[in-house]
Amino acid sequence: MSQQNDNTMQLSRRRFLQVLAGTAGALIVGIRVAEAADLPVPPAFLGDTLYGLGAYVRIDADGNVIIGARDPDTGTGTATAVPRIIADELDADWNRVSVVPMGLGVEDDNGKPRWIYGHQTGGLGDSIPAAWADMRQIGATARWLLLQAAAPRLGVPSDRLRCEAGFIIAPDGRKLGYGELAEAAAKIAPPTSPVTLKTPDRYTLIGKPAADVDARTIVTGQAVFALDSYAGDTLVAVLSHCPWTDGSVESLDTSETTAIKGVVKVLQLKPEAGIALGQTVRAPAVAVIAENTWAALQGRAKLKLKWKAGSQNESSAWFEQQAADLINDKNAAPTTRVRNDGDVDTAGRKAARRVEATYVQPWLAHATAEPMNCVARVDKDGATLVVPTQAPQQAWQVVQRLTGLSPSQITINVPRVGGGYGRRLDHDYVAEAVMLAKEVDKPVKLMWTRDEDLAQDYYRSASVHKFSATLDGKRQIVSWNQRMASASALAQRGVPDNRLWVSEVDAHQLPAGLVPNLRNDWYGLPSVMPRGFARGMPHVGNAFAVESFVDEIAHSLKEDPLITRLRLIGEPRQISLGNDRVLDTGRLANVLRLVADRIEWKNWLRTVNGLGIACWYVDGAYVAHAIETSLQGDRLNIERVVCAVDVGRVINPAGLEGQVAGATLDALSSALNLQVTYKDSQVQQHNWKDYPLASMAQLPDTTDVIIVPGDGNPAGASFLGMPSATPALANAVFRVSAVRVRRLPLLKEMLRML
Repeated sequence: MSQQNDNTMQLSRRRFLQVLAGTAGALIVGIRVAEAADLPVPPAFLGDTLYGLGAYVRIDADGNVIIGARDPDTGTGTATAVPRIIADELDADWNRVSVVPMGLGVEDDNGKPRWIYGHQTGGLGDSIPAAWADMRQIGATARWLLLQAAAPRLGVPSDRLRCEAGFIIAPDGRKLGYGELAEAAAKIAPPTSPVTLKTPDRYTLIGKPAADVDARTIVTGQAVFALDSYAGDTLVAVLSHCPWTDGSVESLDTSETTAIKGVVKVLQLKPEAGIALGQTVRAPAVAVIAENTWAALQGRAKLKLKWKAGSQNESSAWFEQQAADLINDKNAAPTTRVRNDGDVDTAGRKAARRVEATYVQPWLAHATAEPMNCVARVDKDGATLVVPTQAPQQAWQVVQRLTGLSPSQITINVPRVGGGYGRRLDHDYVAEAVMLAKEVDKPVKLMWTRDEDLAQDYYRSASVHKFSATLDGKRQIVSWNQRMASASALAQRGVPDNRLWVSEVDAHQLPAGLVPNLRNDWYGLPSVMPRGFARGMPHVGNAFAVESFVDEIAHSLKEDPLITRLRLIGEPRQISLGNDRVLDTGRLANVLRLVADRIEWKNWLRTVNGLGIACWYVDGAYVAHAIETSLQGDRLNIERVVCAVDVGRVINPAGLEGQVAGATLDALSSALNLQVTYKDSQVQQHNWKDYPLASMAQLPDTTDVIIVPGDGNPAGASFLGMPSATPALANAVFRVSAVRVRRLPLLKEMLRML
């Protein structure tokens, strides 16, 4: 779909709107799905979860409106925000709108899949931008059809009618409800040219706060997750994975397990050779399959299982040392020179001042609230899965490879997801469920336990960053040199070696475009630990090192770090970063000033507490944090947290505020407590006691979120609260430690954990 101007959209030939007459006089508008016309009144009205809606909008004869949410909602609020984009163009009464998750939209295109719903990915920060580009036309087309149906009934040309909260209203006040017009509208041919979209001054839902559509069911325990799903006579499977991805079973005695009432079978699973990481079994595993969860868990506990180690013998301490040695070796050539502006070496020789610093970040796990799970039914006629995934199209590809079924024979249903953070972009657990279902010839509900979830993750790699910057006599940064070492999250995933850096470093990350001489080198390290994406690309975590180093520069200059940042950002202007990306320095400086004002930064020098500040830029969105900390003895208290975000046009302010606050708390939790360590290639963390999320007592009472109003196209905000929160905290800890109590050992330990 291409955008012609701000108010009209042109659908591509391969993705066109279709109007269908459903049962009971319903109007259905969506991407072409032949079977959608035969759908009965959705059971969503009876309190059940509807899978496979088949179309984006359905208006029934009673006036109820059903809107499908195409992207998996992992807690990011997309199931509320995206349907509100459609509902606003439709001029629907939001109180009469029901939102239901759409299953994977796939059609058979001569044996190949055709993705008929377009974008169906959750938690990557691009759901809203993608929806803004194509979902408005769905609602606008439904509204146009209703207007055409109302015109003869009211005896008024359609261009003189207006829509408001589910009614078509004539100039004299007569009105017809959408339900009265649904059947007639379904018989009207869709428009042959793009429908004019609403202008912003006519928005009634966009920009207005709304509660999460699933809030009531979640807080009352009625929300249906994949873990709550069954498919007929479903068996339950739990696993015991090998600690080593290249290990094997040395001995296995299942006699006590199979003697337990309800245990049906014990099966072994192995990774498939030549299949990319994340698309097959991660490590050898033994599965206990039973009639119920209790029997399966008891059966696993009774396994007499001994694993044989493979050739892997790595530790997290060894990895970090290798990374440090590599970036400290001046003769070591980088794996990739990611960016090289100006002449760093020449500028460095002429500088008046040099600042250097090194930062270490630990390995991190995803630790989603809902462990990995999947319900799979597989037979010769088809496969149906209920799976908490962030990428149903990729889940489909795993199922198709393992079953050989045609596109139309595979159904992927995605209910509400209990957290993703990037972990559910991988589908090893889907492969396991499908393999087991094929073996037992019955539906299987695979459930990972918490210990398996932590020990069998795709971790964010540890990284070591070494910075060197030089400044001139006017305190301007004239050169910036960053050397980073990590293990790429894209390794073993079919990505060319010369592109492995993409997950680790963003060529456009700050301060790109702000420093005339800038070099960014990445040093790739091999590791036996599987890696993956965590709250955005791993390079989002670089904000901690970059923004901490800016404070180091300010400290060397003996000046306010806010002043240092504003001088670095400079006057308001738009800087091209390449690849159609533009850095708006005015917007970046604005979010900094907003958090500084709110936290009373003017007291930075006078307060006995520590104030820290940081900012970041992510794909057209701008964010800044200011944090106040205090020390009571050796106890660190986070007194206040302020965050300002600028994402352009805001669809749902309440959802954005909640998402940013949640991501901020997640970042603070990671900074305060979390790291994954491993010895002999075995992860040492097995449960929450080993990987303790921050308690309420450790976190601030509130997170003050400032939302900057905007009229530009919306940017994503899934993980926007993450990048600048940790450096702002580190900078506040530095201030309260070094300035107030001078306890440098405590400072170093806190920064090491960050």
